[in-house]
Amino acid sequence: MRVLLTGGAGFIGGHVLAELLRRNHEVRVLDSLRPDVHPTPSAWTVPAGVEALIGDVRDAAILDRAVAGVDAVVHLAAKVGLGVAIGDMPDYASSNEVGTAELLVAMARAGVSRLTLASSMVVYGEGFGHCAEHGRVRPAPRLESALVQQRFEPPCPLCGQPLENLLVAEDTPFDPRNAYATSKAAQEFYAANWARSTGGTVATMRYHNVYGPGMPRDTPYAGVASIFTSALRRGAAPRVFEDGRQRRDFVHVRDVASATVAACEGQTTGVAAYNVGSGTPRTVGDMAEALSRALNGPPPVVTGQYRLGDVRHITADSSRLRNRFDWRPRIGFAEGMAELAHLDPASPGAMVRLP
Repeated sequence: MRVLLTGGAGFIGGHVLAELLRRNHEVRVLDSLRPDVHPTPSAWTVPAGVEALIGDVRDAAILDRAVAGVDAVVHLAAKVGLGVAIGDMPDYASSNEVGTAELLVAMARAGVSRLTLASSMVVYGEGFGHCAEHGRVRPAPRLESALVQQRFEPPCPLCGQPLENLLVAEDTPFDPRNAYATSKAAQEFYAANWARSTGGTVATMRYHNVYGPGMPRDTPYAGVASIFTSALRRGAAPRVFEDGRQRRDFVHVRDVASATVAACEGQTTGVAAYNVGSGTPRTVGDMAEALSRALNGPPPVVTGQYRLGDVRHITADSSRLRNRFDWRPRIGFAEGMAELAHLDPASPGAMVRLP
C-alpha cells in the first residue's frame, strides 16, 4: 500500500516507519518537527525512497499534498505529555483535535478511506476496579487529602474501601482526567464521525506504556522508563512516586509498531479500537528495580510524592488485538529493560529515533 505516516519523525513513528518498510509498503512521512518534541530537528533522517514532508497537520495546503495518491493514513502526530497544566489546554485542543479534524477533511477531499489512529490508554482514566462488597465499580477520584496521608489506592465510590485492579477492555467507558487524555478521546470521536459520514475504516490503537530505543529523554512526556534511565546514567537513584506499586502495562515500541502496521493492513471495514499492551502488568517499582540492576546503579528511592492528576492503575486486556490480527508481543519485560538500560544515549539511532 501507499501509506501516509504523520508524526513519522517521533519515537513511535520511527519504528512504525521501519515496520511499514519491512513489510514493503510505500511510505510518505509528514512531521512538523515541533521543537518541544524535536530539540535537534537536523537529526531527523529517513531511509532512501521515503518522501519526507515537513509541515503541520493543521495546514490544509500541506495536508492536500500529503494525502494525494495514498491508500491509507497512519496518524501519530500529536502533542503528547502529562496534560496537567491548565495553560496547555489550547495547544492540546489545537494540535490534537483541530489537527485530526483537518486531516480527516483532507482525507475526505482526496477519497482516502483507511485510517489507523494512535490513541492512548489515558482515555480510560482509572478504568474499573473490583470492590469486595460492591463488585465491579468505577473508582472514585483520588483526593489530595488522602494522597497527603499516603493513601494512594483509589477507593470504592460506595463504601470507600480500596479496590482490586481489573484489566481494562475496549468497551470501558471513557473517563479522561487531563487535557491530553481529553484530546485523545476527542480524536477518536472525530474519527468515528468521519467514518460514519464517508464510509471510511478506522483502527484506533490505544497504546499503553511504550518504551524502547529512541525514547525521548529528560522531558516530562518521556515516560518513567526514560526518566529512570537518565537518573541512573548520572549515578543517581531513580525516584519512584507514591509507593511504587502503581500498575502499568509496559509494552516495547517494536511490538507497538508491529501491532499498528498489522491493524493498518488488516482493518478493512468498520471502526474498532484496540488496546496495545504486553498483557503482563508490572509495577512502576518493578521497572525501576529492573533498570537499576541492569545498570548496576543505586536501588530506587520511593519518595511518596504524587501528582494529583496521575492514574493509579491502568492495565490492558489486549485480547481483541491478538485475536483479530493474530498479533503477539515478541519482546519480554526483562529483555526489553536490559536493552533499554544499555542503549547509548548519544548514539545516532537514539537521536534519529529509527531502529
